[in-house]
Amino acid sequence: GNQIAQQPLDKREASRLLSVDRATGSFSDSLFANFPNLLKSGDLLVLNNTKVFPARLLGRAETGARIEIFLIEEIEPAIWLTLARPGKRLKAGKRIGFSDTLSGEMLERREDGRFVIGFKAAGDFDDIVEELGRTPLPPYIQRDTDGADADRDRYQTVFAKRRGAIAAPTAGLHFSGEVIERLTERGVDIAEITLHVGYGTFEPVRAADLSEHRVAPERFDINEQAAEKLERARRDGQRIVAVGTTTTRTLEYSIARNGRFMAENGRADLTITPGHAFRAVGALLTNFHLPESSLLILVATFGGHQLIMEAYRHAVSSGYRFYSYGDCMFIT
Repeated sequence: GNQIAQQPLDKREASRLLSVDRATGSFSDSLFANFPNLLKSGDLLVLNNTKVFPARLLGRAETGARIEIFLIEEIEPAIWLTLARPGKRLKAGKRIGFSDTLSGEMLERREDGRFVIGFKAAGDFDDIVEELGRTPLPPYIQRDTDGADADRDRYQTVFAKRRGAIAAPTAGLHFSGEVIERLTERGVDIAEITLHVGYGTFEPVRAADLSEHRVAPERFDINEQAAEKLERARRDGQRIVAVGTTTTRTLEYSIARNGRFMAENGRADLTITPGHAFRAVGALLTNFHLPESSLLILVATFGGHQLIMEAYRHAVSSGYRFYSYGDCMFIT
């Protein structure tokens, strides 16, 4: 547990990088600052440009009790699927005050312990949430995010543009403007797609049989420009390098559906488990994940179970930092 990174490093690119070579079954230690040297001219690097919004809202019930609401997904305008803590006392009809500009009403308690809440905002809901909300750090980061909320800046990639994620695509957190510049100078092409990371990404795998595990679908968008770059790389046999499991899922979902890359948006509904044949992604940059997570299963499917387990053992014994603010692994 002590290898879970609780704080980001001062410099994004100062993270360590474990380079894993599937062809030789070997791995070597490096630093992320060296990442551009591991790519070659003609590679297509694919980034997820989703932007995290501050999805945690602190409010009070009419009794004065504190309630924390976590926004999961907008079902229809001003009506959201949420998690609530403590949820025990929340009954239909209960009101929650967040500020003089925002209040909510409990509409429905779902079977899975989630709540449907209707919001009333004096002004633009998104703007008010940006102001009041707190950064939704993953559950394993055990510290408060009250302070100056430095996480607002740090728990966001430098290329984040399209608001809608409740978690950052963490492999992207290592990039600085300078690293991106060096990649471009090397002749690496860059495409941006969008996958709005949802709560499903954190849900533990409960199915004993992996083929029965499902990651909840997440909203994605591949625009014309990205589709063109991806399709050209696919046709010309250039290596597609995915930054993160979210990017990987989106690309693999899209190509499995269409047989080629095209501009589209919708819900990426693909759970990558052993047996999945990767048709898009040729190399993967990813952080170190929780043992019971769908993300680790995806990475082990890509890299080969045995090799990835060995690499993880090496990372643990070498003191690599795990999870969102931790180090990364580049699998080629």
